Amino acid sequence: MEPRLVGPGPYRATRLWNEIIELFRAGMPLRKHRCRFKSYERCFKASEAVDCLHELLGSNQNFGPEVTRDQTVKLLKKFLKNHVIEDIKGRWGKEDFEDDGHLYRFPPSSPLKSYPKKPSCGKEVIKFPDWNEPRAGTSQEHIPVKSVTMNSEMWYKRHSIAIGEVPACKLVFRRELTQTNIEEIWKSMTLSRLQKVLGLDSLDEVLDTKLVNSKHIVQNVYNVNKQGIVTLEDKSKELPHWILSAMKCLANWPSCSDMKQPTYSGFERDVFKTIVDYFGQMKEPLLTFHFFDIFVSVLGLLQKPSKAVEALQVSCLLLPPENRKRLQLLVRMMARISLNQDLPPLSESVRTRTLMVQAFSRCILCSKDEIDLDELLAAKLVSFLMDNYQEILSVPSALKSSIEDHVVHLQRVQIKYAGADSDATVPPPSFHHQISTDEFEYQRATGSQEPLAALLEEIVMNKEISVKDKKKKLKQFQKSYPEVYRVRFPTPETEAMLFPEKTKQKPPILMWALKKPFQPFHRTRSFRM
Repeated sequence: MEPRLVGPGPYRATRLWNEIIELFRAGMPLRKHRCRFKSYERCFKASEAVDCLHELLGSNQNFGPEVTRDQTVKLLKKFLKNHVIEDIKGRWGKEDFEDDGHLYRFPPSSPLKSYPKKPSCGKEVIKFPDWNEPRAGTSQEHIPVKSVTMNSEMWYKRHSIAIGEVPACKLVFRRELTQTNIEEIWKSMTLSRLQKVLGLDSLDEVLDTKLVNSKHIVQNVYNVNKQGIVTLEDKSKELPHWILSAMKCLANWPSCSDMKQPTYSGFERDVFKTIVDYFGQMKEPLLTFHFFDIFVSVLGLLQKPSKAVEALQVSCLLLPPENRKRLQLLVRMMARISLNQDLPPLSESVRTRTLMVQAFSRCILCSKDEIDLDELLAAKLVSFLMDNYQEILSVPSALKSSIEDHVVHLQRVQIKYAGADSDATVPPPSFHHQISTDEFEYQRATGSQEPLAALLEEIVMNKEISVKDKKKKLKQFQKSYPEVYRVRFPTPETEAMLFPEKTKQKPPILMWALKKPFQPFHRTRSFRM
């Protein structure tokens, strides 16, 4: 069985769990072993299982080579607890698996997890300002006319600009957007962008959009300092000063400007332990329990780094500002420590980068319910965050520009044409209401065929355009609306009547040439040698 990339979408952790079990069962060598003078068929040693699963995870693109042997042992403990494996006496249910010589085997069937039926979160309808409601104290001259059923004359007026006429129009002053309106626009367009980057038909099964606070998005975008770090309005939610000092100390080692006390041997390890203990006691991870599924879905894009970076950029905008700020400071510290060659080793047995991932993964991402793969998934995400933190934890400029342009469009004075049902400027995404089949057929007949016929007649009767341009317009019309064209010109003869052939007269060029006297050739000076 070949490993496959598990992309974004609902229940990604469950899908990964099931795939790893299938790959492990298919790839784990089984043979006869002896234990206490007794032979056991089709079993394996614990150490052999660790070797096999560690290699499998390291070569799997869903996890990668950064998976450690210790993480593999922890996963096998969960396999034993969930009856993916059992000891040779059939015992399971406890996490007492160790990397040793004990014998284990597979049960007859694979205990794959079923996909839970999540209650639908429901689509939250974002209410945009109603431009047709008159604002108190506003003159009726500035209120757009109500939509009316368009006849051929109105349709012609609306489209007559194509033949050089300017239809009657009026200015429409938009209602002023409130801060709440702007925040809801930010939420709607941000979630829409996230859904598009993830390539999902809906966010319903990976995110409850009702839990997304629109104020948090706006604050994360605009309340930032020169370094791009979020500034909090509520100062009581800031990190304690002593934790900030400890983080700066290790991030800027050996320049510990904030540390007044003298250092000693092992000082840096004590400072690091203080930071780990502080973040480890948090009741909820920095990426929050609510957004666990969305961040796990982003992991399915890591094979396309630019897509994954954009998805994480947008996802991190949804965080509460205090969480986003702590994440920015923590991941920046982790990245700097990992690259700091002057900092003494913080562990005797683990590389500094691996230590950073192991120490802080769970305080960054974990599930409220114990998910069996959450530690491996968190490690994968944190590693990617450390490598791309400057870009991921910055405000996505393209999204910011598009939303600001949209807000400006909504606030701009518009031009409204008489009889038109839309603005002259490019409109934002529209919302439609359902009509009956009979009404649709009536509108299609009266609101489309008649105006088109009127437009065709105008082209035919227009004497101000050249014959060449008229033929070109008629050809384009025939290609676009053959049925309407066929009604006006049922036969080739009726079409030919528009362009009667003119009698061609022979141009008198030769007569003029013969009247000229014969001019003998004269040698000019330029031909002389």
